[in-house]
Amino acid sequence: MSKAIIGRKVGMTQIFAEDGKVIPVTVVEAGPCPVVQVKTEETDGYLALKLGFGEAKEKNLNKPDLGQFKKAGVKPCKVLKEIRVDSVEGYKVGDAVKADVFAAGDHVDVAGVTKGHGFTGVIKRWNQHRLKETHGVGPVHREPGSMGANSTPSRVFKQKHLAGQYGVENVTIQNLEVVRVDVQRNAILIKGAIPGPKGSIVTISRSVKSK
Repeated sequence: MSKAIIGRKVGMTQIFAEDGKVIPVTVVEAGPCPVVQVKTEETDGYLALKLGFGEAKEKNLNKPDLGQFKKAGVKPCKVLKEIRVDSVEGYKVGDAVKADVFAAGDHVDVAGVTKGHGFTGVIKRWNQHRLKETHGVGPVHREPGSMGANSTPSRVFKQKHLAGQYGVENVTIQNLEVVRVDVQRNAILIKGAIPGPKGSIVTISRSVKSK
C-alpha cells in the first residue's frame, strides 16, 4: 500500500447521488494522524510509517510510548499503529496525514475488530439450523447435533463448529468505494458497511486488489 490512515467509526447513514439513487455509507472520522516515525530499509530493513491518532494525556501512557512521542516532537496519542507502505517519499516525522489522502472514487481496504457477541451457540455463531421440534428430539432443540461416530474415531474432530466465543476478530473488508471526503470535518464516507461497533478504531488503506 502507498497510503493509509487511522480513523474512528462514527456510524452509518445514507446520501443521495446526483441521479437520485440512495447510497448507504459509513462515516469514518479519519485523522489527522501525526507521523511519529518513518522506517526505511537502511535503518529498519523495511518501509513503514508509525502513525498516531486521537489525543491522550501523558499520565495515561507508559514510558516507552511517551518517549516515542517526545522524540518525534508530537503530542501524545491514544492510538499508535505501524503501517507498511511501498514508499516513504514525501513523509517526515511531525507531518500530519489527513483525510484528503483519499478522494472520491478511490477503492480502499478497511481493517477493524468486529463487534463482540460473547459466548454464543452454534445457531448464532455458525448459522446452523434448529433440530426437529418433534417428540424424541427434545428437550434441547438448539444443540449442535451429532459429534461423530462412536467407536471410530472415538473422538470429536478438531475445527468442528461448536458453541463458543463469537466476534472480536480482526477482519478486513476489501475493495470498498470512497463516496465522499470532507476535509473540513476530517470525515471519509465509505460505501457499505465496515467491521466494528460505533466508536471503534479502523485502518483505511489503498486497496491491494484494485478492480
